[in-house]
Amino acid sequence: MAMRLFRFSLLVLLAALAPAAAQIDQAPKVHARLIAEHDEVAPGGKLTVALEEAIRPGWHTYWSNPGEAGAPTEIKWTLPPGWKAGAIQWPYPHRDPVGPLMDYGYEDNVWLLVDLQAPAEAKPGEEVHLSAAVDWLVCREVCIPEDTVLNLTLFVGSNPPPPDPIGAEQFAAARAKLPVASPWPARFALGDDLRLYLRAPALAGKARPVDAQFFPARPGEVQDAAPQALGFAQDGIVLRLQTGNKLGKALDGVLVLTSADKSVQALVVKATPGAVPPARFDEAAQLGFALALFFAFVGGLILNVMPCVLPVLAMKALALAGHTGRAEARAESFAYSAGAVLSFVAFGVLLVALRAGGAAIGWGYQLQEPVVVAGLALLMFAVGLNLSGVFEVGGIAAGEGLARRGGLVGAFFTGVLAVAVAAPCTAPFMATAIGYGLTQSTPVVVAVFAALGLGFALPFLLLGLWPALHRILPKPGGWMLRLKQILAIPMYGAAAWLLWVLSQQVDRDGLVAAAAAMAALGVSLWLWGATRTAKDWIRLAGTFVAAAGIIGALSALTLVGRGAPPPSVQTSFAGIKSEPYSAARLDVLRRARRAVFVDATASWCITCLVNEEAALSRPAVRAAFADKHIALLVADWTNRNPGITALLEAHGRSGVPLYLYYAPGAGDAVVLPQVLTEGEVLRTIGAAR
Repeated sequence: MAMRLFRFSLLVLLAALAPAAAQIDQAPKVHARLIAEHDEVAPGGKLTVALEEAIRPGWHTYWSNPGEAGAPTEIKWTLPPGWKAGAIQWPYPHRDPVGPLMDYGYEDNVWLLVDLQAPAEAKPGEEVHLSAAVDWLVCREVCIPEDTVLNLTLFVGSNPPPPDPIGAEQFAAARAKLPVASPWPARFALGDDLRLYLRAPALAGKARPVDAQFFPARPGEVQDAAPQALGFAQDGIVLRLQTGNKLGKALDGVLVLTSADKSVQALVVKATPGAVPPARFDEAAQLGFALALFFAFVGGLILNVMPCVLPVLAMKALALAGHTGRAEARAESFAYSAGAVLSFVAFGVLLVALRAGGAAIGWGYQLQEPVVVAGLALLMFAVGLNLSGVFEVGGIAAGEGLARRGGLVGAFFTGVLAVAVAAPCTAPFMATAIGYGLTQSTPVVVAVFAALGLGFALPFLLLGLWPALHRILPKPGGWMLRLKQILAIPMYGAAAWLLWVLSQQVDRDGLVAAAAAMAALGVSLWLWGATRTAKDWIRLAGTFVAAAGIIGALSALTLVGRGAPPPSVQTSFAGIKSEPYSAARLDVLRRARRAVFVDATASWCITCLVNEEAALSRPAVRAAFADKHIALLVADWTNRNPGITALLEAHGRSGVPLYLYYAPGAGDAVVLPQVLTEGEVLRTIGAAR
């Protein structure tokens, strides 16, 4: 209070000493008047009176908490016996920076409402004279105290008439600016910064505000001039503030929310200490559309060298090398690119639609569905059989037009397949771009995913645009058959890996159903291929039996996801003692000032598996975790988990991997790169040599 009075006195002194050269005229900066909602009031009734302050442009008056300097408006009533005046009802304020200070106040025109209570013994027909001595501080570069005495005459009536329409509209507009009690509970937590959390699922969904400002009820609870950042948690909003020197056991104030349509809602919040969930702040939104497109394009380009995509790309390169006609190769390059780009766009639109329906999902979400994992395993197995020569698609005797059409269709669906198998991988830059896109409108999402697809398709698109690049491809020959058979090996490996992923998602019966479907598919495709050169009736019978087997294999897939494996408690990960991630456990460890490393991973994420082998499981890293008593929390996203999805979204990600390191007592986490190295991990945790 002493500091506040000192600042106020200093401002008044500066105003008094301001020279004439400052050209501050002596005319009032605020014109005030009293406006009654009704001219009459019933005995014992209430009447609302507005103190209107018409403020000169460039000047401002103050809210109940003026901020770092200033003083609020005060009203001292002189009323007849028995009459009572309530407290000033303050509309929500604005932030007014004055030099290095931040004030909370009003500009242009403000109505301060006060309720007056007439005594029950007031006599109808009586004329009542009210007086109000009002003083305020009005500031620009300098502050000037002003005051006035205002008078108002009312009448007591047994049946007061309704207010005139214009007056009713003005009072309704004034009441619309009054804060209302928040319907949602609020909590706050103090670390390196101050986090104010409003548990409001509606505000984290379709009704999310574009801006939020918090005005503390008492001076000194927050640093008024410090910037405030709006973030979104899974079920609410989080405001990042800087704590003041007078923060107590409660944080009360007014939270002003601005919607996308520029409408404003002010809420009175009363926050108590408690856990604040992770939140995604608007740094991702500040990425910018052009930069997001660039990141998406580069991320898609890098995605080509991820291990999950290389086998499919090698297949396509092999097909292009087999073409003697450059025009045909160019057409297939374009068809492949179209398949890749359209698949990415379709994936993005579907992702937006599912999230709009309330699903907590992100990049790679389809691999959280056991049926999809089993289906991809069967697809990889079928592609391997095709490369091994067990069966062939297409007929040798087909005409040139049909063969050409089949080539383009095959190239298109090769692009679709490449995108499907790319889902387990997340390339650098890609997660940031997708995280940005999923916070924007649908056209922006389409543009981001289209840029991702263009980057992904670029190598083969270049082959179509510049036929001279075909010279780098080797000439067709017998080596192509051997390479084709060699390429079947990674396809079988991918199928086996997907079955291992499936084993983390379903029970034994589901795994048996997937194995039976794979066996039925393998026998059916072999039978279909073996009978292609036989007599007509044998070929027809082989086709019928193979079709029945394929239908049976697909039917078996419906049994895959009916069961779930028993929950397992993971005590070791990459050779390091670990615990399953939860927001509550992370909060407990951080309150205990423990160093915490969070590994958001999934069994189907190949990048995650490579990072575990190349970095986290290295002896030096394991020793550093033990020496520094770093708690390892594993956020396993193999199966759908809303808590882990919220963790990813809080850091602007839509998929794994995500690596976070919380130093003891730190407010925010250090986000590690998506491609880890042993040295990067050691440097982050402070254990580098």
